[in-house]
Amino acid sequence: MQRNFDDALSSLALKLPCRRAAACLLLLLLLGILSSCHDVAAARPAPAAAASAAGLRRRPDGAAWRPSEHLRDAGRGSRVAGLAEVKMYLARFGYMHPSRAEHGADAFDEHTEAAVKLYQSSLGLPVTGRLDAATVARIASPRCGVGDGGIRGRVSVSVSVPASRFTFFGGEPRWTGPDPLVLTYSVSPVPAAAGGHHRLSPEAVRAAVRSAFARWARVIPVEFVEAGGDDHHPDIRVRFYEGDHGDGWPFDGQGGVLGHAYPPEDGRLHLDAAEHWTVDVDKETTASLAAAVDLESVATHEIGHILGLDHSSSPEAIMYPYIQFGERKVELSMDDIDGAQLLYGSNPRFSRHEPHAPAPPRRSDPSPSASPGRESWLSGPVSLLCVVLAMLVTL
Repeated sequence: MQRNFDDALSSLALKLPCRRAAACLLLLLLLGILSSCHDVAAARPAPAAAASAAGLRRRPDGAAWRPSEHLRDAGRGSRVAGLAEVKMYLARFGYMHPSRAEHGADAFDEHTEAAVKLYQSSLGLPVTGRLDAATVARIASPRCGVGDGGIRGRVSVSVSVPASRFTFFGGEPRWTGPDPLVLTYSVSPVPAAAGGHHRLSPEAVRAAVRSAFARWARVIPVEFVEAGGDDHHPDIRVRFYEGDHGDGWPFDGQGGVLGHAYPPEDGRLHLDAAEHWTVDVDKETTASLAAAVDLESVATHEIGHILGLDHSSSPEAIMYPYIQFGERKVELSMDDIDGAQLLYGSNPRFSRHEPHAPAPPRRSDPSPSASPGRESWLSGPVSLLCVVLAMLVTL
């Protein structure tokens, strides 16, 4: 019996080095996978950096380009005058490669069809692959100038489980600093409109922007403070410009692109001075309402970009890229709130009417970093790594 016990010990001793070697090999393999994933994530640029892939011409009256009605129902195999500009539009916002947009000019080829389908699926439109009425109407609507790299093709098809639609910029950038986080901002007045008349007073502009910042501060532990006159370097700078203003994202006149903003911690938020900005849509006349753009609504959206949120595919969300003329849309949806709180946590004073755990985000690309209150994309591999380490310790 003693001999059998000794034989078993000898056999186990021979097997242990093999097990250790296998565990070490598995550990090295996991480390290699994690390293390559980190490199891929870090190499991808933020969608905002590619938003100006192509430009669109203004109309003779100075207004932004809009698709003509004769483009309706255009589909694969057709050739329609003006289709080239639709393709440029799709390329600008990330749905088509610029080289494909230049190919065939006004020809509706297979690449155009694929881009139209991607545009429709990403924005919650019926996927027909044609320029149907709903698609042409959406293209004609005013929108944010940041590209749709985060949401294109990433819409959940699940109807049984509510899914988040928000996305982050590549690498999930966010503002950092001492707790509590305080960010300063400054606002420039709207320049004089054609004819030398100011559309809004500086006080009205500042009040609208202040209210927009307050909507985000209500749900996340970030305080926004308007900088004093002696602060020449605020964290966030809200400015109005027309046309080409030196950042590679030229504005296109009234309608079209309303504004754009950069991800953290850049701090630039630009609005098109050519728009008919309003702070009270109810006081607009029937005629002016057709071109009126609510300042607080657009500012609230662009501040979302300043905080690190990319576009959402939910039409109800503030971070949806489109808004209608004369529309006031200032209330953060649960999708907006969930996205912001995954980046910054929840304001202790904020409470939900129906508390629920935030759904996992639909990220633009995976991030190698984790933050409090958020499950990192590394959680699976890290768990496996812990198991391997435990094996090494116990062997």
